[in-house]
Amino acid sequence: MGVCPTIETDRLVLRPFRDDDLEDYFSMMDTPEVRRWLHLPRTFDRDAAWAQMAAFAGQWTLRGTGLWVLEERSTGRFVGRAGLHNPVRDDWPGVEVGWTLDPSSWGNGYATEAGIAARDYGFGECGVDRLYSCILPDNLPSQAVARRLGFALLEERVMAWYPDAPHGIWVGERGNG
Repeated sequence: MGVCPTIETDRLVLRPFRDDDLEDYFSMMDTPEVRRWLHLPRTFDRDAAWAQMAAFAGQWTLRGTGLWVLEERSTGRFVGRAGLHNPVRDDWPGVEVGWTLDPSSWGNGYATEAGIAARDYGFGECGVDRLYSCILPDNLPSQAVARRLGFALLEERVMAWYPDAPHGIWVGERGNG
């Protein structure tokens, strides 16, 4: 269906995952902050991180959506992941704009910058009319990013993939960003 494109913003390069991203990716995923917001179990290890990277790469091929690695343009430093996530889950709302940054990169506006690029790609290249973000109700920084993307809270609900906590389902529509 598609190949993961590379996109450049003012400060970031959004590019496909590579095998040599594993150490940086796992290091980010293994931080207490990221584990908390993504509900990662203690069993999430390098093998699971690699499997996620492979799944994101495969999603580009199968669905034309997926997540990018985020690199600082000026340094090439790994700062996180972001993109368009569209898993096969019965109660998933649709194509999600998502972001996860290494905590050392929080507060620099990178989530918003990458989110805007992903949103614009979703509306433009993918041709979808609605995009979503699934955010825990107490994750105020991510809610602020969603607002900056032009998204609004649609509802709070429990989803089958994480039945222990409700998530806010944020929605953005083409032309409202």
